[in-house]
Amino acid sequence: MNFDPLIARLRAGNTAALARAISVVENERPGFERLLAEVHHSLGRARRIGITGPPGAGKSTLVERLVAAYRQAGQRVAVVAVDPTSPFTGGALLGDRIRMESVALDDGVYIRSMGSRGSVGGLATTTREVCDLLDAANFDRILVETVGVGQSELDVAGMTDSTVLVLVPESGDGIQTLKSGVIEVADLFVVNKADRPGAEQLRRDLEVTLGLRRRAGRQADAVLWKHPVLLTVATKGDGISELIAALDRHHAWLLESGTLQERRTRRLLHRTREVVDRATRRWVWEEARADQRIAERLEDISAGRVSPYEVAAEVLGGLKQGERT
Repeated sequence: MNFDPLIARLRAGNTAALARAISVVENERPGFERLLAEVHHSLGRARRIGITGPPGAGKSTLVERLVAAYRQAGQRVAVVAVDPTSPFTGGALLGDRIRMESVALDDGVYIRSMGSRGSVGGLATTTREVCDLLDAANFDRILVETVGVGQSELDVAGMTDSTVLVLVPESGDGIQTLKSGVIEVADLFVVNKADRPGAEQLRRDLEVTLGLRRRAGRQADAVLWKHPVLLTVATKGDGISELIAALDRHHAWLLESGTLQERRTRRLLHRTREVVDRATRRWVWEEARADQRIAERLEDISAGRVSPYEVAAEVLGGLKQGERT
């Protein structure tokens, strides 16, 4: 398939072309990797911002407010919102366009909901690549909202420039919340629904813990980012301007410290490895017929005559010798 006309329309901001390109990538249709390769040299313009946190923290409302503020400043904004996929039906609600109805019809806003499709880490398997297409489509800001499944949503930090962790007073003991690995990767902290009791206490707990972490990790002459802890009431729009200002300060720090280039280079390293892994899996299971080899030995495995490890070793041994069936 010749993707040149599609890419030309994509770069011109054609929404239909963008939607088609995303579908090609999301469903891994023939030629999708070539499409991504063609847009690669156009990447790097957009700021990618991750929004993560537990269910009920108000992430979608916060994203909606950020979109409105960015649009008021004349920025084109894309939102990638990941919803959990049912392990039983394979379906996902994908309701973020409904939750963000106040901005969904704006021509300068593009909202794409994606099912997680069993992927862990709070993102769908192709979220990173969809963000590349949005970057190539000349959006100024790309906001990535994670699934909201709990404390393991670390993948978003590896694919965005800035990561915002959204908590609420009802998150419980602030220190218990911080045991999550996500505190190690978040750049900004937001206590949303700050008009509820316990918000100030949670902010103090966060600030104390972040201060201890900075002192423990300080190195000579290191220019460290001082993680802000902000209070917002997203339903009222309170604190949104302060959050945007903090995101701008973080982006400036990323540029001045050289961290932005480091993060983006690391992101490309991980992406390249993912592409190699995907191609290898496809070759093992499809071209080398590993499934057939395993099926042929399944009865022996069930009877205990051979272990899964031995059969796996046989399959890999055959691959190393270049065998085909």
